[in-house]
Amino acid sequence: MSPGTPFRSPTPAASAATDRVAVTLGSAIHDERIRRRWSLRRLASRAGVSVAAAHSAEAGHRASLEMYARLGHALGLWLQAELIDPRRRNAPSLRDEDLVHAAMGEYEATHLRRLGFEVAIDEPYQHYQFAGRADVVGWSVSDRALLHIENRTRFPNVQEAAGSYNAKRAYLGAVLAERLGIRGGFRSETHVLVGLWSAELLHVLRLRRATFTSLCPDAIEAFQGWWSGKPPTHGRTSAFVLLDLFAAGRERRFVDLRAALAGIRPRTRGYAEAADRLRSRGT
Repeated sequence: MSPGTPFRSPTPAASAATDRVAVTLGSAIHDERIRRRWSLRRLASRAGVSVAAAHSAEAGHRASLEMYARLGHALGLWLQAELIDPRRRNAPSLRDEDLVHAAMGEYEATHLRRLGFEVAIDEPYQHYQFAGRADVVGWSVSDRALLHIENRTRFPNVQEAAGSYNAKRAYLGAVLAERLGIRGGFRSETHVLVGLWSAELLHVLRLRRATFTSLCPDAIEAFQGWWSGKPPTHGRTSAFVLLDLFAAGRERRFVDLRAALAGIRPRTRGYAEAADRLRSRGT
C-alpha cells in the first residue's frame, strides 16, 4: 500500500478471522496460566500489564501484538505467526485432527452396537440446499427413535459449528426416516453435541456461554437413556456433553453443559495432549 492510499475498513470475513486469532491466542494464554496454577494477577504482574488488560486478552478479545508477546513471554511461550493457505494445509495436521475425532466416534459407535442398536458413522444426508454428514447416528426401528451425535474436538469457528449442527437437527431425522422406510418418521430424536473434555474446549464454552446454552438447552437424560439401552419414546432434545476418552475406573466418562460451565476441571490440556495420549497407547 502506497503512503497516499487511504485505509480501508476490514471486510466482515477479515474481521471474523481476526476474532478467531484473538480467541486462539487467548485460549493458549489461559490454558498455560491454569497449568502453572497462576492467578490472573500474578500473570499480569509478571507481564507488566494491568489485570484488566490480561483478562481481556485471555478472554479472547482483540489485543495488541505487544500484549500477546508480554503475556506469552511471562508464561514461557513463544509467539509465532503464519499465513497459511487452508487448501494447502500439511497432511500431518489433518491426520492429527482425524485421530481424536475418529477415536470419539469409534468409542460411541462400539458402545451403541453392543446395546443392539443400528449405527452408522459419517452418514451423508441432503435436504434441498442443505447437505452434510452426521458423525454418529444410532436408531431403533421398533421404537422409532433416532440418536444423532456431533463430535467436536475443537471450535475454531463457533458460528459455523452451530450452523452445521442446527441444519442436522432440522433435517437429518426426516431424511433418515425416509431412507429407512420408517412411516410417520421418528417419534423421538435425540441430538447431542459432544465435546472433548479439555481445557481448550472448556475455555471456548465459557467464552460463548449464551451460544451453547441456546444451542443445547436440554438436559442429558435422553442421551443417558440411549447410553443405557433405553431410548426415549417421544420428543426432540438437544444437549451438550463433554467426553473423556481416557476415563478409568469410576471416573465419569461424560458430564453435561451445566457442569462444564460451573467450573469442572479439564481432563486434558487440549487437542494435542489427547492426540499424544492416543498415539502412546497405539490407538
